[in-house]
Amino acid sequence: MIKNYLKTAWRNLMKHTFISFINLFGLTVGITCCLLIIAYITNELSYDKFNANADRIYRVTRSFNTPDGVDVLHLSAVAPPAGPLLKNEFPDIEKMTRMIPNGNTAMKYSEKLFNENTAYFGDENFFDFFPVPVIKGNAKNALSEPFSLMLTPSMARKYFGDEDPMNKIIRIDRLFTYKVTGIFKDFPSNAHLHPQILLSFNSLKDTTVYGERQLETNWGNNSFYTYLMFPKNYPVQKIARQFPSFLDKYVRFPGPPPINRPSAGTKLFLQKLSAIHLTSHLDDEIEQNGDMNRVYIFSAIGLFILLIACINYMNLSTARSVLRAREVGIRKVVGAERKEIIGQFLSESILVACSALLMSLFLTWITLPLLNKISGQQLSINILLQWKIMIPLLLLPFAVGIISGIYPALFMSSFKPIQVLKGILKVGSVGVFFRKMLVVIQFSISIILIIATVIVFQQLRYMQKASLGYDRDHVINVPYNGALNPQFESFRNDLLKESTIKNLTRSSRVPTGRLLDASGTSVLSGDSMVPMQVNLKVISVDQEFIPTYNISFASGRNFSKEFLTDSVNYVINEAAVKILNWKSPQVAIGKDLAYNGVRGKVIGVCKDFHFESMHQKIVPLIMVYGTIANNRFNSLSVKVSGNNIAATVDKIQTAWYKYLPDAPFTYTFLDESYSRLYDAEQKQGTLFTIFACIAIFIACLGLFGLSAFSITQRIKEIGIRKVLGASVNSLLLLLSKDFLKLVLIAAIIAFPVAWFSMNKWLQDFAYRINIEWWVLAIAGIVAALIAFLTISFQATKTALSNPVKSLRTE
Repeated sequence: MIKNYLKTAWRNLMKHTFISFINLFGLTVGITCCLLIIAYITNELSYDKFNANADRIYRVTRSFNTPDGVDVLHLSAVAPPAGPLLKNEFPDIEKMTRMIPNGNTAMKYSEKLFNENTAYFGDENFFDFFPVPVIKGNAKNALSEPFSLMLTPSMARKYFGDEDPMNKIIRIDRLFTYKVTGIFKDFPSNAHLHPQILLSFNSLKDTTVYGERQLETNWGNNSFYTYLMFPKNYPVQKIARQFPSFLDKYVRFPGPPPINRPSAGTKLFLQKLSAIHLTSHLDDEIEQNGDMNRVYIFSAIGLFILLIACINYMNLSTARSVLRAREVGIRKVVGAERKEIIGQFLSESILVACSALLMSLFLTWITLPLLNKISGQQLSINILLQWKIMIPLLLLPFAVGIISGIYPALFMSSFKPIQVLKGILKVGSVGVFFRKMLVVIQFSISIILIIATVIVFQQLRYMQKASLGYDRDHVINVPYNGALNPQFESFRNDLLKESTIKNLTRSSRVPTGRLLDASGTSVLSGDSMVPMQVNLKVISVDQEFIPTYNISFASGRNFSKEFLTDSVNYVINEAAVKILNWKSPQVAIGKDLAYNGVRGKVIGVCKDFHFESMHQKIVPLIMVYGTIANNRFNSLSVKVSGNNIAATVDKIQTAWYKYLPDAPFTYTFLDESYSRLYDAEQKQGTLFTIFACIAIFIACLGLFGLSAFSITQRIKEIGIRKVLGASVNSLLLLLSKDFLKLVLIAAIIAFPVAWFSMNKWLQDFAYRINIEWWVLAIAGIVAALIAFLTISFQATKTALSNPVKSLRTE
């Protein structure tokens, strides 16, 4: 029987090739979108789960809060003493490991000189927590000796070519020599960190920057990513509840209460390793993480597109029902039961769905590279070949076939053979209502996607065009090397001789980066300096920083070499004036302020500017002059004219190597760094656009099917109207208005849903657009126009046909 069903199904599909092609094509596109989204979601949910101990490993994070308990800063890293002390304090912790990034690492071997951003100092038990295969060397002791390092194969080839890298010596930061003690495989793409160079953590004990004493006592440097391993199924909250008493026991800050009770101002948290990628959006993350909300959004989009494709199949199959009415009637006359006819039609839809799945797998394989390019992922078709994906995937054609085919099967099997064979086929109002409802659902989803796409790009444009309070155009950022300090004035003078170079400055951070917390800030109250329990940020700058970035002043002046006291003075922003409870920028001038024990005066208040991304509010900011309080310069910013940028970069590089022949020269453009802040939103907007177009396309196929069905039912009415003198335009309007009403209903449903959803999405931005009414209106008009064009094709064709053909049977 099944063989007969399939054979008959194949014949019917081949008999009506055009409708069959549209059915197959719609389902193929829908399933392909679904498969692409499944691949993306599966990859996002798999982060760090390659690690067999992922469920036992937790990262320690640290927050800072105001006296009333409100978090003002939550870091993904902690201070260096935290890990060892936690391990000693709580015996249930099996293991502890730490790592710290060593950004802009200057590495030299022979004549090869590079600046690396993927180097990390790692504890000797690093591979107990992150078990990537070690190709050469011993994972247990390769990082135990100070000044030893391990590389990935690609990094080893970069420095040593075909030579054996083991025991080779690399000079790092011009000061230290490290021996290669191992080669480890690249971390999987679905890991939350991807070090390519691992430096022995024990090396930090012998450096002037840290030293053993600093590693044991410094609670102010929160740059150390710290991981703990617990026994299997251990209730980690048992330890987490004891963190406040742990902090009060070990952390010491100078000052009156609540500073001497650390748990009043800072907290520790435990974060599961496998949850970091999708749920952690803390300050100073190792890499940019994903977003669980994005997973939910694209899951919904995938289901919606598949649903639209199924609805499309229903409508097209129903539209074709008139052509098969006599077939159903004859089958019933010769003894076919309704369940057999339902089985016949379901077998057709399942056959189409199976064919669509096969074509979709091929189409997915072809389009995955495009999705990778848009999303920045490294997805492969192998993700879909896992057994937990393959089993549901093999069942998908049956689910899709039944969902899309059940209504047409029930509808067509309900035909009464006498009416059918006499040529009388009446469609009940319930069936008409159901099909129209399906079209409303299709276009509601399409309009929601159109609105979402427009709002995403509006927000992106707003962020790109908004006044930032500083000039980001034509600024080149170069990682600063402290070895340049003694010769900096000569270096600066050489560059300023070039007509294309307008100015240059040094700073600890540059706009688009995250700001450091200015803990230890105090202000004068009465006769003494009182610590401030507020969220302040700090950057170290020279006197050219504010002019280079064209930052405006609200009051006061800039730092100047002419005032020797400026070495201990401060410039703050308007947000700092407010949080310090000073009435105005003018009142703030001359106020006493101390940072890290260095007391000085506020000499200037600059207008607020967006140092960080627009996801964050403008924060209170303190600028310190020079290298006060050990705030090193980390960046060099060069303001250039827009003429011949490439030649200007060459001149900067030439000057750099003149003074620092052993330090690699690398650079970025500030405007490109700013754009990268919104990469995730940019990619999301692009994907929204693609999926919105696909959804509309499939919805139009469904509308084409419904209009074909309706027009077929009214073919004689149209013939009579033409005989009585109706024009083509009047017939076009007659046939279109009912469908345009459906689009209007769809728009009414879609508007509040889209507004609510996108308003929630915009809450992630501290500075955002307002959703304008005309965005909703345009989305509705676009959908209506597309629907009208779709209907017009079929309606015009019918209106222009010869009425004699439709009336010849009367």
